[in-house]
Amino acid sequence: MTIYTEGFHTAEFLLSEAEGMYSREQVTLAAGSPALPAGQLLGKVTATSKYVAYDNSATDGSQTAVAILYAPAPDLTADQKITIIARQAEVAAYALTGLDTPARADMVAAGIVVRD
Repeated sequence: MTIYTEGFHTAEFLLSEAEGMYSREQVTLAAGSPALPAGQLLGKVTATSKYVAYDNSATDGSQTAVAILYAPAPDLTADQKITIIARQAEVAAYALTGLDTPARADMVAAGIVVRD
């Protein structure tokens, strides 16, 4: 028997958000990014203002977690518009990808509460 593992669904990490669409934004995910799951922490590259997966060891701006990917994104051969959670939200820690201690502090600065 084959066992399948299902990934996280769109916004499964989201516990609550601001009324309307205030917590969300449409931004550009940079080409060349690997497939990313919903709940992936994102950083913003300073030189291009495009978003990539958060990487605490980077030095291009993406070392600061500034948002969370709302829905899964496939491998990218070209830039793509995506929806992010950017502010005023509560999220479940277990459903976030890339969460570490510095990213928790970054989320507080962005107005996003990470619940354990």
